[in-house]
Amino acid sequence: MKHKIVFFIACLLVANFLLAQTVKYTLKLENQYQAEVPEATISILNSDKKFTTNNRGIAEITALSTDIFVIQKDHYQSDTIAYQAIQSKTVITIHKNFTWKDLLTPMFYILNGGLWLLLFIIFAETGLFVGFFLPGDSLLFVAGIFSNNLAASLYDTGNSFLNLLLITVLITIAGIAGNATGYWFGRRIGPTMFHWKDNFLFKKKYLHQAHDFYEKHGGGAVVFARFIPIVRTFAPIVAGIVEMDKKKFTFFNITGCIAWVGSMLAAGHYLDKFFLEHYHFDIKKHLEIIVLVIVFITTAPVLVKLIFGKAKPRKES
Repeated sequence: MKHKIVFFIACLLVANFLLAQTVKYTLKLENQYQAEVPEATISILNSDKKFTTNNRGIAEITALSTDIFVIQKDHYQSDTIAYQAIQSKTVITIHKNFTWKDLLTPMFYILNGGLWLLLFIIFAETGLFVGFFLPGDSLLFVAGIFSNNLAASLYDTGNSFLNLLLITVLITIAGIAGNATGYWFGRRIGPTMFHWKDNFLFKKKYLHQAHDFYEKHGGGAVVFARFIPIVRTFAPIVAGIVEMDKKKFTFFNITGCIAWVGSMLAAGHYLDKFFLEHYHFDIKKHLEIIVLVIVFITTAPVLVKLIFGKAKPRKES
């Protein structure tokens, strides 16, 4: 009997020794937006060992297989996790607390609202005054990357191209409807504005200049405004105010929306695949940089005009 007890204790000691072996592995942290989390602290509970993630959210961990980790970072929810729960994982997701800055993050809308919120945002940004701050271009680019997920929330066709085509059609309809709403609103208030008196914020001559501009470049203005943040929000409203021909506006509204939505979604969808297959580079992990590049490209024409453009001398009346 004593021999059995000794043998049992010995087995327990051996098992505990094996379980408590020192392990070394690589751990990567991401937030819910699939962005890497640098400078996060990974501490071992009841120990003074601490590790910090690098600028790619990666940390080399050396610990016992029985240890428990505490993950902490400012503006993030702390997380406690045992080695057994992460030994088969290479990426751990930690939750970032909400800030107003998240409203400028396309992934925020993809995760929290999906396809239906996306459709509303495109409608609002292209037809409502309050939509000018929304991230239309970058949101469409990211939607192209996650087109399969978005389509699956409504109807998964089982084909990547058809899923992309499905959300392209839906978003295009939302964009056309948004511009049409802005145009209608402009038509409603436009005639009244021509009778307003000049003040600090309003000059009637600018309204006449806008009218002449749309008469000359109306179609191009409606199309290219789609690709310029803020401008695309107010362009249809101004077109309505200056009473641009309705049939002409409708044609270029549809043409511009198809070009804008189609190009942005296709760019996100196919560039993601291209870089992943040919360079093993996942652009989903670098969305913040991608968004900044898109914003710079789409606002560059306006910046160039403001910096280098010279105002033409006006004729005295």
